[in-house]
Amino acid sequence: MSEASGRSPGDARRDAPAGSEVELAAALRSLAVRIEAARRLTPPAGAAILRSIVETTATLFGAEAASIALYDPATDRLVFEVAAGEQGQGVVGVSIGPTDGVAGYVYSTGQAIALSDVAADARFGRSTAERTGYVPRSLIAVPLADDDGVIGVLEVLDKRGDGGFDLRDLELAGAFARQATVAIRSGRIERDAASLLRAVIGAAGSSNGETDALVEAAIDGLDADPDDPVWALADQIARLRAADPAQLDLVRELLAVLVRRADRGGRGGRGRGARGQPAGR
Repeated sequence: MSEASGRSPGDARRDAPAGSEVELAAALRSLAVRIEAARRLTPPAGAAILRSIVETTATLFGAEAASIALYDPATDRLVFEVAAGEQGQGVVGVSIGPTDGVAGYVYSTGQAIALSDVAADARFGRSTAERTGYVPRSLIAVPLADDDGVIGVLEVLDKRGDGGFDLRDLELAGAFARQATVAIRSGRIERDAASLLRAVIGAAGSSNGETDALVEAAIDGLDADPDDPVWALADQIARLRAADPAQLDLVRELLAVLVRRADRGGRGGRGRGARGQPAGR
């Protein structure tokens, strides 16, 4: 509360004209759109870190495969995001229920496990393994967890050679899982529009129930329509990363022309049809 006025920031907000909330809502919406566009155009650094972690894990253990599955709250599924090793790639993109199989057990209980004979364990989901094209003989699975909870699972499959996984392997996998958890948490806050907007508002000392509602309104429906031409365009531009400089120059020129036409249309384009011609022609 301010000593000079005896009033809190919340009092000032309640006394502010309704137009200020409209302006804030518009500003938040604009920022949320920019964040969503950046998320689509920029490959998340976390993905590269996760790939590095599973590749290092597979190499260190001398394993046939290693993978990371993350929980997706939108679908209530565990989704295998990255994998490494000769037998690992078939699992990428596969999703399971949050309590299904060994990964689901580890995710839902938060307990790490090591299995020397997966076929003999009732928790093993053979049908899911068969979908990936590889059925392991042995594995270790550890939760991706921190003080905020469990967000996924790291699995290592089939140590090469005669020796199986031991307690030391389980401890080492746990260390890798902790690194992965830190990487995922830091990457998500950068890509999560709601979290970023709340962090900005909180830093300004303005976080309360009213601004939380404005944040939700700002991000509502941003990604609801995958066919929205704006997001389709962003996705197409993201795929141009592999294009040569001459092709990118052409894209920039075409976009510049479209932006100029859009600006003119926004200022005085009412009553015009497609391609900028007067309606009715």
